[in-house]
Amino acid sequence: MVAAGDAGYAGVAEKLGIAEDAVVQEIGWDEDVDDEIRAAVEERIGSELLDEDSDDVVDVVLMWWREEDGDLVDALMDAIGPLADNGVIWVLTPKTGRPGHVEPSDIAEAVPTAGLAQTSSASVGSDWIGTRLVSPKSVKSKR
Repeated sequence: MVAAGDAGYAGVAEKLGIAEDAVVQEIGWDEDVDDEIRAAVEERIGSELLDEDSDDVVDVVLMWWREEDGDLVDALMDAIGPLADNGVIWVLTPKTGRPGHVEPSDIAEAVPTAGLAQTSSASVGSDWIGTRLVSPKSVKSKR
């Protein structure tokens, strides 16, 4: 693993598969988020992240999520709304041992209920791990 610093943040947006000029919405911002991750994504897309009140169609949702943030299924259902057909949701959770850590099994249980599929995970920064979610190809319509 690359330590935060040298190439740690420079490649975060690329690691997350965020294309240049992508429209990225951020949900769940709080004082504990990693501003270097946010800056790397903004640099990659060439604009600021959209806030959770935006109603634009987005390519990527960055969802900062902590154990005490409530019902993950509800939050994922809300995040799906503005997502483009081939869009991606990255659920960013504190790593093991950090305040607010979310068990991977909690994410795995919430994902299919929200009508999504989990494809991969990646370490992003020193305190956060990202879980990549997409709409399954077999699901053609949403309720």
